[in-house]
Amino acid sequence: MKVALVHDWFTVIGGSENVLKEIAVLYPQADIYTLVAQEETIRTLGLENNKLFTSFIQRLPFAKTKYRNYLPLYPLAIEQFDLSSYDLIISSSHAVAKGVLTHSGQIHICYCHSPMRYAWDLYHQYIIDLGLSKGLKGFFVKLVLHRMRQWDVISSNRVDYFISNSNYIGKRIEKIYRRESKTIYPNVALENFELCETKEDFYFTCSRFVPYKKIDLIVKAFAQMPDKKLFVMGDGPDFKRIQKLATDNIILLGYQPLDILKSYLSRAKAFVFAAEEDFGILPVEAQACGTPVIAYGKGGVRETVIEGKTGVYFNEQNIASIIDAVNYFQNNFNLFIPIEIAKHAAAFSSQRFSKELSQFIKTIIN
Repeated sequence: MKVALVHDWFTVIGGSENVLKEIAVLYPQADIYTLVAQEETIRTLGLENNKLFTSFIQRLPFAKTKYRNYLPLYPLAIEQFDLSSYDLIISSSHAVAKGVLTHSGQIHICYCHSPMRYAWDLYHQYIIDLGLSKGLKGFFVKLVLHRMRQWDVISSNRVDYFISNSNYIGKRIEKIYRRESKTIYPNVALENFELCETKEDFYFTCSRFVPYKKIDLIVKAFAQMPDKKLFVMGDGPDFKRIQKLATDNIILLGYQPLDILKSYLSRAKAFVFAAEEDFGILPVEAQACGTPVIAYGKGGVRETVIEGKTGVYFNEQNIASIIDAVNYFQNNFNLFIPIEIAKHAAAFSSQRFSKELSQFIKTIIN
């Protein structure tokens, strides 16, 4: 078979990029199509030997860093790729990758990380956070996102088979696209994380500093618990704002390389996670280290964290709920056994992902 892989963009490395990397391991001769790519990202993912095609957006001013400014052009750009000579197309999509044009003689499988978040479930938050509720600019953005929603639903009919990265996303696919999906949890590089049974007296969180990650809530909660130390790793647009919220017991580390992340993740008493995520890679990585997770009890995390065994949920995205969960965890710390937590994380390995994906594709092709 001649295989094409389609991904939204390669500008930073996150969970979706690592999924595409693992799919490329299954199909090393596959050609890769994407809106925008940075050479360093491609090299880091080990995809430099694959033939790479980028869209016309790649050639627009500042596209490698300001690619989101070209959102209105995404549908047009993804539809310009000529995939007519391929037998199998696998798209890794959280925005528009699933919208490539195919014909009846091809099979298109979409690994869907999420329907376009900022056009659907995060739409109102996106508008408010950017101060676009009113004014001419706000009207233009709302109009663009309205048209993106229309295109998103229409383009979902171009997919023959949907794979969701969690049952949570599977329900969203059914709600928005009225399509069934098969859940195959994404690959987590568990081999990069080692069990650490001795925990130190500090809590840890790590994320990109953007509004929906709710890092500010975690920091505000620990500011009211001066006897508990919190380390915060990551960077992003909200960094300076959150830095002003930090008290003496809270240390902001900024962006750090993987080895530093692993050190904090493995030694922490618990990993605190306040976002409503589609899947959530970091909570699984924490568990691979034997570190319990204190998490907001919605989204994909409900499928990866076992309450009372590998972590604790809090039910509201507010300060009081986080404080209650941390205090409950502190009082029941002995219930969480690192070796048992790490065993649970093993269910989300890269090997398991590759096996399940291969089996799924074989059942379709055969």
